[in-house]
Amino acid sequence: MRDLWRSVEKGEWENRTSPKEFLLLGMGNVVSSLQAPLFLLSLIIYSVTMVANMLIVVLVVADRHLHTPMYFFLGNLSSLETCYSSTILPRLLASFLTGDSTISAHGCMTQFYFIASFLVSECYLLAMMSYDRYLAICQPLLYASRMTWKVSLQLAAASWLVGLLISTVVTSFLSHLRFCGPNVIDHFFCDFTPLLELACSDTRVISLLASVLSILNAVFPFLFTLASYVCIIAAILRIPSSVGRQKAFSTCSSHLTVVSVFYGTLIIVYLMPRTPQLRQLNKVFSFFYTDLTPLVNPLIYSLRNREVREALRKGLSRALASSTSSEYCCAKVVKPPRVHT
Repeated sequence: MRDLWRSVEKGEWENRTSPKEFLLLGMGNVVSSLQAPLFLLSLIIYSVTMVANMLIVVLVVADRHLHTPMYFFLGNLSSLETCYSSTILPRLLASFLTGDSTISAHGCMTQFYFIASFLVSECYLLAMMSYDRYLAICQPLLYASRMTWKVSLQLAAASWLVGLLISTVVTSFLSHLRFCGPNVIDHFFCDFTPLLELACSDTRVISLLASVLSILNAVFPFLFTLASYVCIIAAILRIPSSVGRQKAFSTCSSHLTVVSVFYGTLIIVYLMPRTPQLRQLNKVFSFFYTDLTPLVNPLIYSLRNREVREALRKGLSRALASSTSSEYCCAKVVKPPRVHT
């Protein structure tokens, strides 16, 4: 692995085309020296991510107080994060455990397809959530008529479908490229730029297409979200009482934190130059937005949102009461045998 890593760093390419499988270098030499700790860390992150996000989904479905458009979008976001983590971390865990870092060409394209799809969908879903908060704070009298359940379903469905459509287009172009050199991807998952670096076909068309689609499906949702929060913050500052300002800001602070973390790491990853000196740092930030962000999001909502905390408290209380009741019933049913004298 170290010799292969050195050859990649030096640019010693082998004349090979259309590989049937790729080798994911992961974190480079770091993985070989810290394989066990990284496996344990990734396993903990994945387990907590799955439990936390599924718990949010269950709370949104089960608690009638959370049956509002805001929490409907939150349930969709948690579902999206669950799918997103399951696209990357299980494969990474398997490579840590078995030492096999290879992935088939079809498997690589499939992984990229779902990663790109969920990434685009999350951009749009965060924009829809910011629009929901804009209506609730800036136009509260029109909120009920504009953000109906039908509109909420349409916006959420559109976020998922646009992600699938955009990813289908990009993956279709990417899969028709011819790949040269060693079948080595300098990353821990199949991302667009590392794959493009291995292509020996003309990549100008797909690079232009990817740039246009990135502007349309990442930059525009970001600017829309940013504009929504500029209006929200301006509306909050016009509220005369400090209690009113605090209450209004508390309804969107969780989402604002999630948006800041998501776009902050995303911008760093895709604007950072892919020089040999910065590649390891790029992977660290990639690990943050692909694996840690799905973990952080439900924790932010559960810690900063009073209604989610209250729903969680009630759910735990009901579960505890149900468990205690079942134990009591069992104790009544199982009676000690009578002793005949």
